[in-house]
Amino acid sequence: MARFFYLPKNKKFNFTTRYYDKQKEELEKRIKAAKAESGQLSSEEQKNNYVPNIKGQMNGYFKRPVKEKKQSYIRLILILIVLFTIVYFLLFR
Repeated sequence: MARFFYLPKNKKFNFTTRYYDKQKEELEKRIKAAKAESGQLSSEEQKNNYVPNIKGQMNGYFKRPVKEKKQSYIRLILILIVLFTIVYFLLFR
């Protein structure tokens, strides 16, 4: 029997839950911070100690300086004036 419409089957996945202990995580962070202060971290632990600052980086990325905004508005106005003059000369001459 031929089908006109293809109906996909539901996708299945296997998710195994993990136990999260908040107190243990906080304790490990405090131990790492204490080791970092005293200089007892190994070179590999120092590499893994990186904490990304994505929120701060993205904040500055989307904010354009005021000067750039003014220049873009002026450029847009000039382009519109040129286009209107071209259309005026094409239609009324």
